[in-house]
Amino acid sequence: MKKLNENLKTLLQTFLALRNPKDGCPWDRVQTHESIAHCVIEEAYEVVDAIERNDFDSLKEELGDLLYQIIFHAEMANEKKAFNLSDVTSTLNKKLIRRHPHIFAEKKTVTSKESLMIWENIKAQEKPNRPPGSVMEEIPKKFPPFLKSKKLQKKAKKVGFDWDSVTQVLDKLDEEIAEVKKAINEKKIRDIGEEIGDVFFTLINLARHYDLESEILLQKANSKFENRFRSMEDLANKNNLNLARMDIKELEQLWQKVK
Repeated sequence: MKKLNENLKTLLQTFLALRNPKDGCPWDRVQTHESIAHCVIEEAYEVVDAIERNDFDSLKEELGDLLYQIIFHAEMANEKKAFNLSDVTSTLNKKLIRRHPHIFAEKKTVTSKESLMIWENIKAQEKPNRPPGSVMEEIPKKFPPFLKSKKLQKKAKKVGFDWDSVTQVLDKLDEEIAEVKKAINEKKIRDIGEEIGDVFFTLINLARHYDLESEILLQKANSKFENRFRSMEDLANKNNLNLARMDIKELEQLWQKVK
């Protein structure tokens, strides 16, 4: 713990040196919350990528980059006398203790699902005086589309607006795909895009019913496609073939071989 405190203190000193208005880094000095907001998202995705690759060296580095974003925003807030990193960690610690009474108060055994329900119930109780409004209000506008879809659906579920079974979701998926085909047949470009969006939304709902993360599923599908395509390129090179000069049948044969 002592080493951790020393490292955090040194890290803060490094940040302050970079941010120094007189002789700090020209780039770091001019940044604002708004100008680097996207960096938080990018660094978070790089953390996930390192996890997916099971690359702990990269994970260590990417977690550091993500931590730096937290420090950056906290200390910029400190410059405005709003709050500082100590306030961030203190607020988080209090929240964790408050929302885990089964650990820190009454001490009782619960399942993972029950633990999540306790968290959500306490979260709702923390804001009892909130004026009536949409249940969607808490969802950040800048969420990635797939994640936002999942959050929208979970919020709707809280008031009972959700399918009861996977069969119903699959029926809806069939319906949406039929509407895509209809729009294509009628050559209604705007409708085609809208109906494809509905298919995405329904697929995310299907994944949610199995507690699967759509973002992760798509990332895995992307990686699988990229790896297989690279294998196709390698196989083509070994056989002195040029992918760009091959027809779709020949390309499909290569694809089947690398699968």
